Amino acid sequence: MSDQANRLTRRAVLGAFSIVPAHVLGKSAPSNLVQVAQIGCGRIARSMEFPGLLRNSATARIVAVCDLDTVRLADAKSMIEKNYAGKFGTSYTQVKTYGDYREMLQDSSIDAVAISTPDHWHAQPAIEAALAGKDVFLQKPASLTIAEGRLMADTIVKTGRIFQQGSQQRSDPAFRLACELILNGRIGKVLEVFVGLPTDPAGGNPSPMPVPSNLNYDAWIGATPVAPYCEDRVHPQSPDIKKRYERPGWLRLEQFGAGMITGWGAHHIDTAHLAMGLEHSGPVEIVADASFPKEGLWDVHGSYHVRMKYPNGATMFISDKFENGVRFIGESGWIWVTRGRYTSGQGRSQTISSSDERWLKEGIKDGEVRLHVSPNNDHHLDWIESIKSRKSPVAPAEDGHRSCSACLLAHAAMKTGRTLKWDVKAERFIGDEKANKLLSRPERTPYGAARVLAR
Repeated sequence: MSDQANRLTRRAVLGAFSIVPAHVLGKSAPSNLVQVAQIGCGRIARSMEFPGLLRNSATARIVAVCDLDTVRLADAKSMIEKNYAGKFGTSYTQVKTYGDYREMLQDSSIDAVAISTPDHWHAQPAIEAALAGKDVFLQKPASLTIAEGRLMADTIVKTGRIFQQGSQQRSDPAFRLACELILNGRIGKVLEVFVGLPTDPAGGNPSPMPVPSNLNYDAWIGATPVAPYCEDRVHPQSPDIKKRYERPGWLRLEQFGAGMITGWGAHHIDTAHLAMGLEHSGPVEIVADASFPKEGLWDVHGSYHVRMKYPNGATMFISDKFENGVRFIGESGWIWVTRGRYTSGQGRSQTISSSDERWLKEGIKDGEVRLHVSPNNDHHLDWIESIKSRKSPVAPAEDGHRSCSACLLAHAAMKTGRTLKWDVKAERFIGDEKANKLLSRPERTPYGAARVLAR
């Protein structure tokens, strides 16, 4: 794993904390807290970042929230303040709200930001936060394109910021054990990896609609091309708060992402990279076929099958026909790992299983390779503790970029329909300039990660 963050120097001061009086919090006094601002207050923030940070209120505090939808902004403010009021009483100062994260980044008392925006708004705010001296938690995938992912990862290194990718499987004991067993040779040389991912449905109503007064739609589109507003292009505007945070339509549009190949693929491919010791590498040959919708608004891939060859000789197969999870096949056996339990035509699967159950019972022996263990197996706490120690977290930027890149390479193969050769070091397709045009996208003024760094 990368140790680039281990070489970073500890900050002399974590910031000026003035949110809760010290006599109220005791050991959780302001001087001991990491002040965190949240960028993007949608479905993922409410289900992942808010719970992850709120349960760690003894070490970190959400002090500001930002969203381009004022309804979501108000919901986030209310949710956080009610939680803290229940813990600390009325002495808790209100959470600040922002419609523009760039204004929020100017607040010198904020130490770190958590970014839970749509995929096309991942790399740019991460870069700007790092340049503003903030540590970063970024939801996966790392970027919309490989080019902006490289800019983001390089900026994190240059600025010395602590960065955690939202690849929470790295903090999960079952996934960690699977990777450690494989790294320690239980299944011998890895021959094949089978990654099962879901798909998204086609459909969506493309009929133009008036832009809601609560949404800054031009900024929401960001660096991508202008397109008529419709609710199915963005996120639900329901008066019912539960329906308001249902799965949004933007996830099913190539304008803003690549579909499930990055949505779920960023998790499972990351696990495969970690298990094979290829966190800073990637596939060298990619071929894929996929179906794409012919009607409706949503245009991300449907059913698909991907084959990727890696420098270590292993072949990775990715398909919606496989059960959701990762299966490693080696010369001496196999290991399977997934989240929870999934039922499919192949039967019921355990979270982790293997061809030799003794491997699971015996675990990792003294003197063998062990991976980073997140405190309490908590991905957000791991980030918070890394901010304090200035040591590398479990999912640093380069690892996140490489996992996302593999997903986007699979997507490129889906789009081109031909076998692609990839130069892992140069991060370019070999002898295929048409495919290389897929590594980046034009950026609409005044937005874009490349534009930020060109200022």
